[in-house]
Amino acid sequence: MPQISVDYSSSLAGTFDRRGLGLAINRLAEETIDAKPDSCKTVFRQSEVLVVGTGGRPGDAQVFVEFQIFPGRSPEAKAALSEGVLKLLAEYVRPAPGTRLFTAVDVADIDRECYRNAALQG
Repeated sequence: MPQISVDYSSSLAGTFDRRGLGLAINRLAEETIDAKPDSCKTVFRQSEVLVVGTGGRPGDAQVFVEFQIFPGRSPEAKAALSEGVLKLLAEYVRPAPGTRLFTAVDVADIDRECYRNAALQG
């Protein structure tokens, strides 16, 4: 734990180093919420369509980062994690000129009693 998902607009696919960003996010989680290094798992999912409001623009793009973590972290630690991720997004994601980029981060507690995981060897 944590489980980290990064959803991003397809127009951003060639504009940033996903592995580099994932490693930076994982390091930040270690530093801010005391996550164990091997427990950070970050997945990237490309979105084909972004609709903003009732108008939107063809050049709109978004990166949304979601953390699922076990309870027990302080609100201050969660806020520091969110702020740190926004800074990393500004550093790593370089949209094309004219692109309106929306970024957001959510840190949510997962229900420890219901969560299960397994690692399988192939």
